[in-house]
Amino acid sequence: MSETPKKTLQYRVDGPEDAPVLVLGPSLGTTWHMWDRQIPELSGSWRIVRFDLPGHGGAPALPAVSVAELGDRLVATLDELGIRRFGYAGSAIGAAVGADLALRHPERLASLALVAASARFGTADEFRQRGVVVRSNGMDPIARSTPERWFTPAYAAAQPAIVEWAVQMVRTTDPGCYIAACEALAAFDIRADLARIGVPTLVLVGAEDRVTGPGDARVLVAGVPDARLAVVPGAAHLAPVEQPAAVTDLLVHHFSTAWHETLPAVPVPAAPPVAVVPQPPRAPAPHTLHVPVPTAAEPVPAPGAVAEERPDPYERGMKLRREVLGDARVDAETADADGFTGAFQELATRYAWGEVWARDGLDRRTRAVVALAALVAGGHLDEVAAHTRAALRAGLTPEEIREVLLQTSVYCGLPAAGAAFRAAAAVIREETTPQP
Repeated sequence: MSETPKKTLQYRVDGPEDAPVLVLGPSLGTTWHMWDRQIPELSGSWRIVRFDLPGHGGAPALPAVSVAELGDRLVATLDELGIRRFGYAGSAIGAAVGADLALRHPERLASLALVAASARFGTADEFRQRGVVVRSNGMDPIARSTPERWFTPAYAAAQPAIVEWAVQMVRTTDPGCYIAACEALAAFDIRADLARIGVPTLVLVGAEDRVTGPGDARVLVAGVPDARLAVVPGAAHLAPVEQPAAVTDLLVHHFSTAWHETLPAVPVPAAPPVAVVPQPPRAPAPHTLHVPVPTAAEPVPAPGAVAEERPDPYERGMKLRREVLGDARVDAETADADGFTGAFQELATRYAWGEVWARDGLDRRTRAVVALAALVAGGHLDEVAAHTRAALRAGLTPEEIREVLLQTSVYCGLPAAGAAFRAAAAVIREETTPQP
């Protein structure tokens, strides 16, 4: 185990020092131990590097705010180990890290396996609401719901010790790092980029995975040019734990064939007891000859007349508006826009969100406080519910929201504050109640 500075990850190495390197990435809420039952066979031919997410498994609680930041920390860790090129297999958020590496560091990656993966994990609202639940209730509600999300009912009933291990693993995760990982997954979306993944890719999914199921896997296979699909019967979200032999066989087969130019010969086991769905061969893309077309010369501005063009804030505003208010709210508002109201929606997105909310002078928590107080002061109580939800997702606790509304009662009047309390209380109950 390494001593972990801020920009690297806690890791463990198994296998021969001179063997090709295979990196294994964990799922959210797990540790590197989720891969324990793959190690005996994989470490016979590969040098295995496993890592923990921040705040997981006793790793330093230094939250990473994006999947790209996790990828950067992993690259820094591998650099310290002197590892340049490697194969990679990751589960869920670990798979997201692998896909990010394939997009941003393709020269480092020899081959890729995406387990329980998706190009877009659920919705941003789902992950941000999960963060609110953890901020309000701690990790216990998430830990208690783990068995039904990670395992099939039959496996959970037959393996109570492993189920308890999983619950405790989640329960001991640092809440702040878990919330940051939820935010990272909320922002993760590579649907438009799948065609740029240029390494041989195995997409592996449990047949009974209700978190990132076969439908998500098929989207990945359809989008990644050199991808194959493997569906593992009798497995839910944590397939490497629930069906270790089948997952190990698939990984051995993939990394010993797709990465043949850098790996020594590795015996391939007999066909594993899984449903492997072959993909039809793709026709090669036609070669296109691009002939430059001369264009008219652009006028040369007079000296001193060059002005830096200011970017349109609309796109930035829409992104921020969705992050703060949630996709459901923004979709409803923009869906109702017509030829008459559309101009107002564009104005609000461009200037309120793309200009004011996007400024660096105040952080998002402070802006949420100001917005709530201003809405009560202005009597715009119909907006209090939406901005209470936004305040929770910006990191305010219910107790802090209560203090904001108590302050408004002094300066804005008891009737206005009372109505705001009623609206906010309903939202807080809804947002902080763990989902079944």
